[in-house]
Amino acid sequence: YFSPSLVFEGIRCVLLFVIGVYILYILKLNYSPEECDMKKVLVRAPRLGMLVVQQAQKYARQVLQGECRPSFVKKGMDRLFKEKYSLGLSPFVKQNSEANEAAYQYDPPFGFRKFSRKLQNLLELLPEHDLPEHLKTKSCKRCIVIGSGGILHGLGLGPALNQFDIVIRLNNAPVQGYADHVGNKTTIRMTYPEGAPLSEHEYYSNGLFVAVLFKSVDFNWLQAMVKNESVPLWVRLFFWKQVAEKIPLQSKQFRILNPVIIKETALDILQYPEPRSKIWGWDKNVPTIGVTAVVLATHLCDEVSLVGFGYDLSQPNTPLHYFDTLCMAAMNGQTMHNVTRETLFLQKLVQEEVVKDLSGGIHCDFCKKESEQSKRKMPLGI
Repeated sequence: YFSPSLVFEGIRCVLLFVIGVYILYILKLNYSPEECDMKKVLVRAPRLGMLVVQQAQKYARQVLQGECRPSFVKKGMDRLFKEKYSLGLSPFVKQNSEANEAAYQYDPPFGFRKFSRKLQNLLELLPEHDLPEHLKTKSCKRCIVIGSGGILHGLGLGPALNQFDIVIRLNNAPVQGYADHVGNKTTIRMTYPEGAPLSEHEYYSNGLFVAVLFKSVDFNWLQAMVKNESVPLWVRLFFWKQVAEKIPLQSKQFRILNPVIIKETALDILQYPEPRSKIWGWDKNVPTIGVTAVVLATHLCDEVSLVGFGYDLSQPNTPLHYFDTLCMAAMNGQTMHNVTRETLFLQKLVQEEVVKDLSGGIHCDFCKKESEQSKRKMPLGI
């Protein structure tokens, strides 16, 4: 039975839905978290600041001057997280990955369940699925994962960071204008669509783009980037912020992160609860891109260091990032990540000497040494 009124009602509902989504899209583009007065939060005691800078730079040089130890970080991860860390896990998704059942056990970002066809369409566009040959054949590789923390501001670690074999940067953290502190070498830019840099100047002709896929439209976006095509309007509506319209890289430079790395990081190592269906978003069981990148680095390299990590939620007025005016308090509004548990995980890695922390935001070895030296130099009675 055909009813014109029912058809009209259906069309009206669809139009209302589209209008509602568009309004949400406009609102999210205009939303900006509370900003900090950087002139106030960056004021430090000059003597203390200089000591920290000198010690951080000295510590970074010591790490680089030491002899590289093959398989060191994998052995450490296996020791700390026995049966929770897969030693032979492939870092990036490869062709015929359907043979790996673990990759299809969960929905994104923990797996590719329900997205087998979309994934295979993407993989057919990607000619390479591993590190470039000159890195893959290197006998011992050192990784540095560069976080976006405000702690990097003023440390002057850029020259040291450029000396690592593999430099991993996260999301839209910029190099332009900050090279003195964060370096200008980028081996891997790891992000999801909303986190990808909008400026073409942040992509390097010899670097890799590692995509983390969270939702259905992420596959569409990545396919458009690889094929150098425009992102359809209907796809852009489903992102929570503006996404890059073009990534100036060749198809051989794109990689897809193996979701099993996220799954093992979240459910096995961090012991987060199993993911459950929700109308919108996730529970606090999704690891940050930063922690995920650290675990990825343990699969790529023999030794791993990190820099620019550390959320100090007890200091809400300190800078969250080295490149903008957001304050640490902005982390209180996030609902996806458990930064307290992640911090404990990273502290364990550093304290057990599995990885090195070059800026001291997680656990500061060089700060401790400096403090001990200062005490020895102090005259009695002070």
